[in-house]
Amino acid sequence: MTEDTPYNLQVVRWFAVMTVVWGIVGMAVGVLLAGQLAWPALNFDLPWLSFGRIRPLHTNAVIFAFGGCALMASALYVVQRTCKTPLISSGLAQFVFWGWQTVIVLAAITLPLGLTTTKEYAELEWPIDILIALVWVAFGIVFFGTIAKRTVQHIYVANWFFGALIIGVAILHIFNSLALPVSLTKSYSIYSGSVDAMMQWWYGHNAVGFFLTAGFLGIMYYFVPKQAGRPVYSYRLSIVHFWALIAIYVWAGPHHLHYTSLPDWAQSVGMAMSLVLLAPSWGGMINGIMTLSGAWDKLRTDPILKFLIVSLSFYGMSTFEGPMMSIKTINALSHNTDWTIGHVHSGALGWVAMVSIGAMYHLIPLLFGRKAGDMYSVKLINLHFWMSTLGTVLYIASMWVNGLLQGLMWRATSIDGTLTYSFVESLEASYPGYYVRFIGGAIFLAGMLVMAYNVYRTIRGDSREEAPAPATPLVSSTAAATGGGA
Repeated sequence: MTEDTPYNLQVVRWFAVMTVVWGIVGMAVGVLLAGQLAWPALNFDLPWLSFGRIRPLHTNAVIFAFGGCALMASALYVVQRTCKTPLISSGLAQFVFWGWQTVIVLAAITLPLGLTTTKEYAELEWPIDILIALVWVAFGIVFFGTIAKRTVQHIYVANWFFGALIIGVAILHIFNSLALPVSLTKSYSIYSGSVDAMMQWWYGHNAVGFFLTAGFLGIMYYFVPKQAGRPVYSYRLSIVHFWALIAIYVWAGPHHLHYTSLPDWAQSVGMAMSLVLLAPSWGGMINGIMTLSGAWDKLRTDPILKFLIVSLSFYGMSTFEGPMMSIKTINALSHNTDWTIGHVHSGALGWVAMVSIGAMYHLIPLLFGRKAGDMYSVKLINLHFWMSTLGTVLYIASMWVNGLLQGLMWRATSIDGTLTYSFVESLEASYPGYYVRFIGGAIFLAGMLVMAYNVYRTIRGDSREEAPAPATPLVSSTAAATGGGA
């Protein structure tokens, strides 16, 4: 089948545009939360704007609305191009889009009202959980059905990661969400005590592993070679990376439960597997970055490639930091401090958001009749890159400093054995970091607004306001797969 295959791009367009929309919404809520910690009066004494209610709104919006739309746009595009066939069902694909947007809207309504299961990243109540499961299964049918009718023999490596995302998240969501409903808006988990905690962090950490890692590695394995015009660095490494990552990640969840009532052996297993996880994580980072071998000069002129490669650098950093923080003696200092918040956002802003933004800058022009990466303004992409980088660095550095400060103050003791500092004193010492975090988050959000303007002008078909950057010869899907199939 030729490149003239009539791919189904309509639903991909919808998901790509909503990636930008939900990115702005989710990050705006995050900036409001950061502002509330610096200036508590920003909750305006309204219960539905209190920190405890809109914090899960922020996490759901950035993970499942922004991140989910980026993943679905990428997966439904990549599976068509690499399999050389249109989606198996346009109707089912449209159900996936509208169903996912319905889930997001229902979350935006119920969470500020305080309707929640209280489970981290799984706060939505049982009727919405059932809708999520139905939409996700439909997504899986569209994806795997398209692979089944592919017109090429190989299955490109990105599709392996997207497939792991779909299967892994389905299992995690269904089993962690098992509950006994007592009304339309309230249910109770079927698990109790430490079993419930173990199930929750088996889900919670693997939501990071399969939703925020495996899925976005699928994005990396397609869009980095495409934007760089190079095949994936190592075919063998892509195979080792995939199987090692999915085999090890599922065991790391207990490191969230150090020093709890979870059996000590289970805590130790979580720590050990987290340390082993460093190897496949860095293998994937090296495979992505080394794809630029022989093409490093493109980083000078291609801001989209900057987004993609810098995101891999943040991925490497956060996947080193995570195993380190899982060590019990280090966790004793870091747990419940802002260091954890800094770690999460080095992955969320530096890795997930930046690789998604780079992929959308490559993809959106293609979806609206232009060449890959041919956005309205390259200067605005470059501006957005530096705003994102500066915002991320300010955010995570301020939280690292705050976290170490808090951990050391909480454990400091006087000569008579009493605590040296009260909790209020540690909170007071944290305020400079909260101000810097707010500034960093606001800069990142402003960058998303720059992106929205650039996307709007691109979709409208406006001509470029400056000379285009030197064209990057893009390898075909088949050629890319030769260097990176699995």
